[in-house]
Amino acid sequence: MPRELNHRMTAQDAAFLYLERPHAPMHIGSLGVYEGQIPFTRFVEHIESRIPLIPRYRQRVMFVPFGLAHPTWEDDPEFDVRRHIHYAELPGPGTDDQLRDFALELFKEPLDRSKPLWEMHVIHGVEGDRSAILSKVHHCMVDGVSGIELLMTVVDITPEPASPPEPDNWMPKPLPTNAQQISDAIADNWAQAREFWQEAFEGMFDPRPRVQRGLDVMRSLNNASPWLSRPAPRTPFTTQLGRDRCVAFSEMSFPEIREIRSSLGGTVNDVVLAILSGALRVYLQEKGYNLDGPEPRIAIPVNIRQEGEEGALGNRISMMLTPLPIGEADPGKRLEAVCERLNSLKDENQASAIESFTRATSYAPAAWHQFTLGLPPFNVAVNMICTNVPGPMIPLYSVGHLLLAHYPLVPLSLDMGIGVGVTSYNHKLYFGLMADPKAVPDIEHLGHLIDESYLALRDAAGVRPSDVALGPSTNGATADAKTPATQTVA
Repeated sequence: MPRELNHRMTAQDAAFLYLERPHAPMHIGSLGVYEGQIPFTRFVEHIESRIPLIPRYRQRVMFVPFGLAHPTWEDDPEFDVRRHIHYAELPGPGTDDQLRDFALELFKEPLDRSKPLWEMHVIHGVEGDRSAILSKVHHCMVDGVSGIELLMTVVDITPEPASPPEPDNWMPKPLPTNAQQISDAIADNWAQAREFWQEAFEGMFDPRPRVQRGLDVMRSLNNASPWLSRPAPRTPFTTQLGRDRCVAFSEMSFPEIREIRSSLGGTVNDVVLAILSGALRVYLQEKGYNLDGPEPRIAIPVNIRQEGEEGALGNRISMMLTPLPIGEADPGKRLEAVCERLNSLKDENQASAIESFTRATSYAPAAWHQFTLGLPPFNVAVNMICTNVPGPMIPLYSVGHLLLAHYPLVPLSLDMGIGVGVTSYNHKLYFGLMADPKAVPDIEHLGHLIDESYLALRDAAGVRPSDVALGPSTNGATADAKTPATQTVA
């Protein structure tokens, strides 16, 4: 991780703070299940030794008076890693359902803004001589890609932990006064305005890049206008968010996913969206949704980091927006439809167009961002978000304990009653479905439909079951090689 990080939040980073509500916190996270009992004291010492690699973990958020600029990251003079790492123990027998229920209760609580916006919970007492680590990091600090980079900083690729970095003799800088914050905000706003006018001036002499970006935006909007001009259809998932959450986890063989891709075409992400589309087709049909009507619209985050931006933390994402082909009954044809739609969006450079639009709005005053994003949610663009973040395909360890499973946890916002996180680790693909129980009262059923959709697509591709071991099912039994495991919490 680089030591030199941006001092002031970008508009995109700050948006996740402005969007946050007490009942809808905006942190992302994961639940890692480990072999054996991770020793709490040793784990705390291990994380403390890695903190010099993650300087952002010692910084807290400070808002600027009068909203003159976006918040800044400031050293926390009271930083102590022990304020961020907590110990818990499950009551017996410590089943998977108990673990997920307990982890969900911890996850849904907002992070304390008076200190750095992250925390970890070491959970003992998981049956089968296992333990777990629940991690929470605010979305204003990381997106999915930088979250994986963060994970790789605190874990090891061998059972023997790597040597810790040299101590950096860190001394926190004093927190700025209101007068200093105002002065810095004025200076940063002036620098931003100068950058804007410099780009405009340079564009007068070589307008081609600007013209091309403008054409990309116009072409993307024009091609999307047949459905973007209409609001996203109202589905059972649209709801005013409450505080309660429910979650379902599903895992499947990543080699099989690759074979499906090789047999039927597309990318891993195309296969993921085809599996999700198949599950939603059955679920929405059961809820009385007209499959021949408007298709639910999904937002797919796209990593737009350039070479050399690795490890910079923060958010560097754009979006692709597309309807899901839930009207197609055939699994293979459904994947084909997903491929065609996403390939068309890539040809249109939609993600770049949306990034250009987002960048243009970033020049608006911070107070405008804070005011508009603080209004009651008004979302007619999409029905849900599905984020797929590639993870490491090798075994990982924490203080010598093997990471057995890694489940993603995502936030909910903007009246979207369900969100889908997907990640990969050590030859498995993990789905994490997070929902408001008002929108999805039977999320365990939707989790099983994810499994069934995957099996149907695998059969359509003619892929034979692999020998990758799958996790325990919801009732604690061991799943056979043909049945993916779904683990849920309501």
